[in-house]
Amino acid sequence: METVSTCTLNQHPFLTSNPRPFASNFAYASSVSALGFTLPSSHKTSAPPNQRRKTLVTSSSIAVEHHTQTKTAVIRIGTRGSPLALAQAHETRDKLIASHPELAEEGSIQIVIIKTTGDKILSQPLADIGGKGLFTKEIDEALINADIDIAVHSMKDVPTYLPDKTILPCNLPREDVRDAFISLTATSLADLPAGAVVGTASLRRKSQILHRYPSLKVLENFRGNVQTRLRKLNDGVVQATLLALAGLKRLNMTENVTSILSMDDMLPAVAQGAIGIACRSDDEKMAGFIASLNHDETRLAVACERAFLETLDGSCRTPIAGYASRDEDGNCLFRGLVASPDGTRVLETSRKGSYTFEEMVAMGKDAGKELLSKAGPGFFES
Repeated sequence: METVSTCTLNQHPFLTSNPRPFASNFAYASSVSALGFTLPSSHKTSAPPNQRRKTLVTSSSIAVEHHTQTKTAVIRIGTRGSPLALAQAHETRDKLIASHPELAEEGSIQIVIIKTTGDKILSQPLADIGGKGLFTKEIDEALINADIDIAVHSMKDVPTYLPDKTILPCNLPREDVRDAFISLTATSLADLPAGAVVGTASLRRKSQILHRYPSLKVLENFRGNVQTRLRKLNDGVVQATLLALAGLKRLNMTENVTSILSMDDMLPAVAQGAIGIACRSDDEKMAGFIASLNHDETRLAVACERAFLETLDGSCRTPIAGYASRDEDGNCLFRGLVASPDGTRVLETSRKGSYTFEEMVAMGKDAGKELLSKAGPGFFES
C-alpha cells in the first residue's frame, strides 16, 4: 500500500469565494497533507444551452488546512485522493458524525489518502491496463492490513467479488445516475458535426456514442479526474466529453453541464452514482458504524446491477450498462445492455419484479444470461 497523505477532517476550513463562473470547490494540492473543503447544501442546476460559457474554469481558490494528529482516530477512512473521492469520504464522515455524535470530537475521524493502480497509470486506456480493481486494490489491501478501518469506494469501481476478510454492508443514498454532455460548441451529441471528437475513457460510453452517431470519433485515452478532463476540453483536445452527473453534483460543478443524456440515449454504468463503504469482516464495531448509514433501496438496486455484471463477467474491456430503479408501484425495473466495442452491435433487455433482494439479484442474473446467449462467441472482440 502506498499511503500518500492523511488528514483529519473535523473543522470545516474557510472556503474562499471565487468570482470565476465555472469553478470547482476543490483543488488538488499534492504538496500538502490535507485537503479541506465544504459541500453546499444544494446543487446548482445546469445553464440553458443559450447561456453556455465560452470557457471552462476547472479549479478554484481554496484554503488548505494543515492538521497535526494529536489523538488516535476512532475511524480511519481510506480513500483515493481525487477531489471527487475526497468529497465522497467527506460525505461519509459527515453521515457518521450525524449518526454517532461521539465521533464529532476533534481527531475522531481521519482521512487516509491511498494511490491506486488506476491513479498511477494515466498514459494508457483503462482497457489496456487490464485486470479488475484498478481503483480499489491498494485500498482493500490497506483495509485487510488494518492500516485503515473503513474504505470508501465508488461502487462502479468495485469488482463483483470482494477480497477475503472484507465485507461491504453499506451503500449511501444514490446520486443521479445519468451522464452529462459537456461541450463549448454543441448542445448535444446530435449537434456535433461529423468527425467531431468526443473524449471518454469508458468503453460503455464509446460504444453507445458510436452506435447512435457513427460519424463521430472517440478519443479513448481521455483519462484523469473531473478537473483534468474539463481542462483538456477547455484546451481543445476534444470537442465534447461525457461525465457522470453524480460526480459533478458532488463536486458542485453542475454549471459545466451543457445537457443531460436520457436513459434512452446513454444507459449508465452498473452502480453509477452509488458509494460503497467496506470494512473487515471481523470488525463488528466498524460494521455497526457503517451499517447505520446504509440506504437499502440503493443497496438492492446495486445488488441487482452487480448480479447482471457478474453474470456477464464484465471488466473495463467490456461495454456493459445496467440500471435498476423503483417504479411508481414500488416494483423494480431493470434495464441491461451489452455492446461490441465499436458500437456496431448493441443488445438490450429488461426485467420487472418485486423490489426484494432475492428477486432483484435473480433478475440481474437472468438478464445477464439472456444477453450472453444472444451475444454468442466473439461478440466482444469486434
